[in-house]
Amino acid sequence: MSCDGGSVRCFDTLNVGLSESTRMKRLIIDGDPGIRKDAIIDYDGEEVHCFSVTRNGDWHGPERVQLWCIVGSEDEHDDFMRRKFIPHHLEVDRIEAEAVDVIKGKSELSV
Repeated sequence: MSCDGGSVRCFDTLNVGLSESTRMKRLIIDGDPGIRKDAIIDYDGEEVHCFSVTRNGDWHGPERVQLWCIVGSEDEHDDFMRRKFIPHHLEVDRIEAEAVDVIKGKSELSV
């Protein structure tokens, strides 16, 4: 595939090292199930790790707080730390806080 600027789009060049089997995604949780960075949750029948948790809506916004998380398997933590992904191209899922089973709520160093 060449990127000649014609009818061929060059999006494949933006995938900086991600394999086709990557499952890293952005998860929007409506409500707060009590998780923080480095939490482990059971979501959609599988255990995933929360690499990043951003809390939105404390002061303004929706009626309930929202947690915007980047989740993936334990194997993908190195890809997350080295930023081998494009945040805008992650698949997005949205769930209610009650649908999340918390296995480990936060890392030992989290406040």
